[in-house]
Amino acid sequence: MSQPRPETIQAALRFALRAPSVHNSQPWRWHFAAGALHLYADRARHLPATDPEQRALLLSCGAALHHALVALAALGWGSEVTYTPDPRDRDHLATVRLARRAPTSVDICLAAAILVRRSDRRRFANGQVPQRYLAAAVDYAGRFGAQVRPVEDAARGRLGELMRVATEQHAEDALYQVELASWSGRRAGLDGVPARNATPVRAEDGLPIREFADPVLVDAAGDADAAQWLLVCTDRDDHTARLRAGETLSALLLAATDLRLGTCVQTEPLGVPALREEIRFALCDSSYPQAMVRAGWMRISAAPLAETPRRDLAEVFTGDAPALDDGVASARP
Repeated sequence: MSQPRPETIQAALRFALRAPSVHNSQPWRWHFAAGALHLYADRARHLPATDPEQRALLLSCGAALHHALVALAALGWGSEVTYTPDPRDRDHLATVRLARRAPTSVDICLAAAILVRRSDRRRFANGQVPQRYLAAAVDYAGRFGAQVRPVEDAARGRLGELMRVATEQHAEDALYQVELASWSGRRAGLDGVPARNATPVRAEDGLPIREFADPVLVDAAGDADAAQWLLVCTDRDDHTARLRAGETLSALLLAATDLRLGTCVQTEPLGVPALREEIRFALCDSSYPQAMVRAGWMRISAAPLAETPRRDLAEVFTGDAPALDDGVASARP
């Protein structure tokens, strides 16, 4: 049976490195052995004040997994995923086995979307996103094991209340504030949310987004945010469900990006267990909320966003194939 060359695996994982993650913490590791690609959680990068249940960590790993599968498909490799393959190793999240498969036009478009997707925290322009656009993105994302629910107008007020409560609680939480300062407002580095990618939060916004340290990204003055909001939910709340929710989140973001929509992931109230429970029963029909996404048209006058920093491949990848061009050792992560 043919196996992908080392360069193919490395190329796909460079796409996977671009996946969104909580505070851009990139909490994943990859290992390639005996023709299979393995995904591990890097719990050393867990953010306990922001993500006390490690839900967002697993969500982030699921998004990276989907990014990798999209890239591999565009490079001509189909995949079969086994989730949590080793019950004795809770960090071993997935094993991916590969087989030759001709890429489709969808594979190519989604891989291209990985290169241009950004977490855009600026306010989106007025103008309703056509329902067919949202329906197309939701339909594609729904194939990956989680549900995507639009937040109806009648529920936006309640969601906004819960988001403001989360903001107020975190403002009084010293550990959260220290953690936030450690992972945002940076001018350089390989992870975290840079000041150049964060906007100041306005109190008048009905659905306030998470505020990061020292934001300097210029936003349109005086305009209301016209974002559409979507909830990613699951019927269960175990490791696999959260991982699949991350795949669904990635699929939603890439499909929206391919449709030229701006997007941004929001999870702040979901990191507060009591508020997450309220969102679960008030907005998700008792399904478990895993992430929220704002989507919309970016203003024509808005400048392109700078890329957020990413760790080097050598930091997150090991493999048993020879001549890896990043000088990576062959040890298991």
